[in-house]
Amino acid sequence: MQPRMGNPAMVLPAAMQPIQAVLAATRTGGVDGETLELVHLRVSQINGCSACVDGGVKTARKAGVAEDKLATVAAWRETPYFTDPERAALALAEAATRLADRPDAVDDAVWDRAAAHFDEQQLAAIILMIGMTNLFNRLNATTRQIAGAWG
Repeated sequence: MQPRMGNPAMVLPAAMQPIQAVLAATRTGGVDGETLELVHLRVSQINGCSACVDGGVKTARKAGVAEDKLATVAAWRETPYFTDPERAALALAEAATRLADRPDAVDDAVWDRAAAHFDEQQLAAIILMIGMTNLFNRLNATTRQIAGAWG
């Protein structure tokens, strides 16, 4: 398997700094790193981005995410391993990633559950992580970036 081209954010280096700045900002919103990594991993699974799933598992491990969570994040609703705040963040991640699946993609129930666990700044961090992950997924899947190629 070969990538179609280099990663677009590296082909146009002027794009990399603002992308990295937004990603860094997500880490300042008061959400623990494990939750952000779970969000990144789940969004990448939904979008079928092998490079991001591979990288997401590696960074989640470094952030301290337990193996039982990594193994079951795709089935988080049916497992006992996730906290209520993590479940709320994962539900929000799924809804915000699957915008075209229903008319009211992020319905009030999903939003209210997330807002019950996270303040506005934390919600902003989670939403930015969802958006950035969707950006990464689209760049990498479109250009067929290779899982494991980045270390």
